[in-house]
Amino acid sequence: MTTISADEATLPVQHTDRFFIGGEWVKPSSDSTITVIDSHTETAYLTVAEAQAPDMDRAITAAKEAFDHGPWPRLTHAERATYLRALGDEVVRRSGDIQQMWPRESGVLATVAGFAAGGAKHTFDYYADLADTFQWERTAKPGRGGFGLVVKEPVGVVGAIIPWNAPMGLISMKLAPALIAGCTIILKSSPEAPGEGYLIAEAAEAVGLPAGVLNVITADREVSELLVRDPRVDKITFTGSTAAGRRIASICGERIARVTLELGGKSAAVILDDADIESAALALAQAECLLSGQVCASLTRIVVSRPRHDEMLEALASAFSKVKVGDPFDPASQMGPLAAERQRDRVEGYIAKGIEIGATLATGGGRPKDLDRGWYIEPTVFGNVDNKSVIAQEEIFGPVLSVIAADDEADAVRIANDTIFGLHGRRRAGPRGRRADADRGHRPQRVQVGLRHGARRVQAVRHRPRGRHRRAAAVPRVEGHAARRAHRPLPQRRTISVSEGNRYDHVSRRHQHAAADRRRGTARRGRHVPGL
Repeated sequence: MTTISADEATLPVQHTDRFFIGGEWVKPSSDSTITVIDSHTETAYLTVAEAQAPDMDRAITAAKEAFDHGPWPRLTHAERATYLRALGDEVVRRSGDIQQMWPRESGVLATVAGFAAGGAKHTFDYYADLADTFQWERTAKPGRGGFGLVVKEPVGVVGAIIPWNAPMGLISMKLAPALIAGCTIILKSSPEAPGEGYLIAEAAEAVGLPAGVLNVITADREVSELLVRDPRVDKITFTGSTAAGRRIASICGERIARVTLELGGKSAAVILDDADIESAALALAQAECLLSGQVCASLTRIVVSRPRHDEMLEALASAFSKVKVGDPFDPASQMGPLAAERQRDRVEGYIAKGIEIGATLATGGGRPKDLDRGWYIEPTVFGNVDNKSVIAQEEIFGPVLSVIAADDEADAVRIANDTIFGLHGRRRAGPRGRRADADRGHRPQRVQVGLRHGARRVQAVRHRPRGRHRRAAAVPRVEGHAARRAHRPLPQRRTISVSEGNRYDHVSRRHQHAAADRRRGTARRGRHVPGL
């Protein structure tokens, strides 16, 4: 792993005064800029152009032109897969650049950032492989005879809006399924972390992605809303806050547009009585230090039986108090800073509310005394927390855990479900609890969340159905699903039915020939199978 110093504030991307639109680096329509402040040094690190309404219109126009008249939707899936694999390779080549930018933008440890490129490549390769394994079309004989064909086609122009906490991972998860399906994209980077957007644009340029297939701009909320409202954009995919997701959903509802939302969470870890408290506390503390707790799926409500509450609280406080908070580029650091000053203000505000309501502050609650710069906060644990309280019900997005006592397992399940979110969840059991699961057919008790884990640690489960319930998401998530589910929101289904013996019979034969060509990978570029 490459060692990088916090003082080596190099900028590994170019053209930050421009936007990547239509395959070119174009000048912005105004002099407006956005400055990114280094989360560790509190100094200016990166200044990029800020998109205005004309810039957004230009990006949408380029994507629409590329979809309607460019080669991308007319390539075979195998041809598009070649580009996806090349993008993954190029991102891996730029791994050190990501390791340089991501900690400064979001506070992640550089040791963690070093794995981002490999994760993105895995995503691009996974969707590239679906060119050969996904059922893009199938024959279906109409009830009255003739020829029928069910075709999965690209939905069109996709607006992809990503947050600041894990930009490269989310870029790959939004781009890969859209690209393999044949869509064109406007990628809207977060103002807090725009660097990776420039990097993927440079990667697209390096691999020769056709003009207009990927367009990258950075904009704040007002201009970003123009992307959501524009009727030329066929689908919006958004990862971010519940408040912003609610706004996006309402706009898309007004114009009956496709939308996928991945929003916030307030996830519970249910600790059963026979679980090993020490190992559970260590695993939870380590997971919460990932990205300084700025993860939507963080397990921040720790539900434990009342007799073991104090034991759990003490174990978590002990684990958190040993965490070395500091420079994200120092290999000895175990947790870095928060992404921005306003994010630290938000976390400190919730800590103050926890103290105000009478929760037990077991450890943390302030800023590290040995750090005089950077947006740092101590890992914090509250005990004796009422699940109805604000610190147990609202997403804090920082390293703050709440330990909540339950009367029994049924009560623990009730508490875990008592939330407006449903993004993630985990239950930890010892041998007796696992045997009970086996007796129940491996079905965890009625926890209404997306992932029902019995595993030992927090882990990202890639390419597996990952449900979002309640306000964690309004519709199923595109990114990271199993193969079939992954593509349903981006390709759209079209059914072609032609009766035999009528004036359309020649079209039926043409469809059959085109289907055979696509199966052989010999479909001609620039030709759509026409709908009827």
